[in-house]
Amino acid sequence: MPQPSSSPSTVPSRPGDQLRAGFDLTAAMVIVGSSAVAGKLVLAGLPLFVAMALRFVVACLAAWPLLWWREGRLPRLSARTWGVFALQALCGVLVFNALLLLGLTRTGAARAGLITSLTPAVMALLAWVFLRERPSGRVLVGVACAVGALLALGLPEVLRGGGGGMSGTLGGDLLALGAVLGESCFLLLRKAVREPVSPLAASTIVSAFGLLYFLPGAAWQWGEVAWGAVGAGTWAVVAYYGLCVSVLAYVFWFRGIVAVDGQRAGVFTAVMPISAVGLSWLVLGEAPGLEALCALGLVLAGLWCIATAR
Repeated sequence: MPQPSSSPSTVPSRPGDQLRAGFDLTAAMVIVGSSAVAGKLVLAGLPLFVAMALRFVVACLAAWPLLWWREGRLPRLSARTWGVFALQALCGVLVFNALLLLGLTRTGAARAGLITSLTPAVMALLAWVFLRERPSGRVLVGVACAVGALLALGLPEVLRGGGGGMSGTLGGDLLALGAVLGESCFLLLRKAVREPVSPLAASTIVSAFGLLYFLPGAAWQWGEVAWGAVGAGTWAVVAYYGLCVSVLAYVFWFRGIVAVDGQRAGVFTAVMPISAVGLSWLVLGEAPGLEALCALGLVLAGLWCIATAR
């Protein structure tokens, strides 16, 4: 997911630039919100590791030529920075995607999308605990809203006795929450990169590491796939996953963020859970229940508090 806390270098004042930036940031968050729906669809046709390996093949085939066209070559990086990127990919690509997709086999895409949108709140907690970055009062309110959203999703299942343990909806929610922890570590590790690396180069490097991480599992699952039965719809979702979720969302986000201040850009992250819930309803027929709507309200309130905190 694009990093909400990135700060722009210049902020154009022309209305047209601001309008395009708003479109870019909204488009990025709509795409990110659609990732849970895409994951649910791709798992219907392919095993997890095969699907993710193919996704990152597509992402690399798109990103590497774009990088060479825009920047000429990869930046020269120290061994330490390569290690940071390898660890980032481990957390934000392997752990995040594996846990999220495993969670999607047990819970709905809308619920998973709502949980993954709690990433800014989890990042704030991790930064407080491990980096000693004391949060403001507004950030703490945002974290409290995130906790409330989790309770709104989980408590009704527990009270109804429908959680089903780790094999049921509650287990899927916990796996999605584990994915959020992985993504939060991925974003916080960006602070450890001390050399100048463009967003496109960083995305390309992380995608390449992601492909390497998923290849062994894909080789193991390769024989399980009845390739003749894989439909055009599944291939279309793999292409969408690789081109849009892995590459285009970053292009939109980082193109838009240079035209607005960081505080305003953070507000656009509220589009992500709306996208996840809305697309899950439209594409998968997962109509949001009362608990999902309550959780959505708390998520939006929490994101607003964190995005507007000083």
